[in-house]
Amino acid sequence: MVSTSKIKSVDFYRKIPRDLTEASLSGAGLSFIAAFSMIFLFGMELNDYLRVNTSTSIIVDNSSDGDFLRIDFNISFPALSCEFASIDVSDVLGTNRLNITKTVRKYSIDTNLKTTGLEFQSGPITEAIKHDEEFDEEYDEGSFSLNTHNFDRISHQHAILVVNFYAPWCYWSNRLKPSWEKAAKIMKERYDPEMDGRILLGNVDCTEEIELCRRNHIQGYPSIRIFRKGGDVRDNHGHHDHESYYGDRDTDSLVKTMEKLVAPISLASQRIASDSQPNMTDDPKRPAPLTGGCRIEGFVRVKKVPGNVVVSAHSASHSFDASQMNMSHIISQFSFGKKVSPRVISDMKKLLPYLGRSHDRLNGMSYVSNPSDSSANVTIEHYLQIVKTEVMTRSYKLVEEYEYTAHSSLVHSLHVPVAKFHFELSPMQVLITENSKSFSHFITNVCAIIGGVFTVAGIVDSILHNTVRLIKKVELGKKF
Repeated sequence: MVSTSKIKSVDFYRKIPRDLTEASLSGAGLSFIAAFSMIFLFGMELNDYLRVNTSTSIIVDNSSDGDFLRIDFNISFPALSCEFASIDVSDVLGTNRLNITKTVRKYSIDTNLKTTGLEFQSGPITEAIKHDEEFDEEYDEGSFSLNTHNFDRISHQHAILVVNFYAPWCYWSNRLKPSWEKAAKIMKERYDPEMDGRILLGNVDCTEEIELCRRNHIQGYPSIRIFRKGGDVRDNHGHHDHESYYGDRDTDSLVKTMEKLVAPISLASQRIASDSQPNMTDDPKRPAPLTGGCRIEGFVRVKKVPGNVVVSAHSASHSFDASQMNMSHIISQFSFGKKVSPRVISDMKKLLPYLGRSHDRLNGMSYVSNPSDSSANVTIEHYLQIVKTEVMTRSYKLVEEYEYTAHSSLVHSLHVPVAKFHFELSPMQVLITENSKSFSHFITNVCAIIGGVFTVAGIVDSILHNTVRLIKKVELGKKF
């Protein structure tokens, strides 16, 4: 067996008997300083070990060819009626989608941007509007001419007042006029306004009666409105509760529609029996907009190529006065990519406090133009450059975010003004990865701190002790 003395011979840490050591005041001071230094450096090392470190790199976007990008928006247009407001999407690959309604909701808003009712059901018009085939230039005037002075009086004298708001310069108004006058004459012969009084067809020239058309939120020509005496409601803005007609415009279709309107009305009472009206899914009548503004919210999915999201007044059978169109808007939300949950956002802020500041850069911004002055025919354009950012933790992908820069301008247009959002994605993406230190690295650094401080303190103590001894010898006159 190996003797104990042989084992002791390999001791690297041999002990000096206590009675051979000497304590000093300088040594005690250095011991306190060394202990404090060890604790301080250990705390800093521990904080560095617990802190999440990240590295940022730029790589080529790794999205697959079939990926789509989601765009969420909430935009208020104080001067654009929900009746004609349209969301269109196009891109450089030839995609051209008009009047998207499946994922878009519209609400009528007042001048204070507050909603005035339930969701506006515009109902996309997919078929061409039918007109009389022959354009008859010779026809008798059958409709009643309305203006600001007689409109209210006439609307309260008849159970149903159907009004054609038109503009003489409008192509579609001129296509409608012959059939409208013929239908008005037929209905006048069947239901005499003086003897019967259940229905009257009228017309309003919006180039002459500008205020009357504005009061009824007319933005497209021609607009056919149905006013019901039994359901006529007025508020401080002079608003009428009425319907819009979007059906065919040939004489036969107009007459059939008017007959259906008159059918439920009792001649004796001239009241509308609304309970007896059939609710048809193909009804060409829909509620007219309650106010002249519209809030559009929802989302669209687009290909990851340069493209446009356009908000405009759109209709295949109406004309618009470009000089009167006002595309001013307030953006409550405009963002790209999937919505991130609050919990993930909180985790992301802990990891990278500066991340996420540019994913909603347009939120809260207002863009206003006034068509009554030199700013007529103004298109508002937004140019957006998008960069994809991925944050990777040690175990999983925390978030995929799209940040963007925005540059906006007001441009005079020769056509009907629009609000255009042009987006372009960068071919590169930002990849942020979490880098954590290993525990072995942490232990190694702790040992280095303890050993290093202890060694340095020993060297300093030795220097101080020898210096003091040398000074004392010099004072005593001893020579070496």
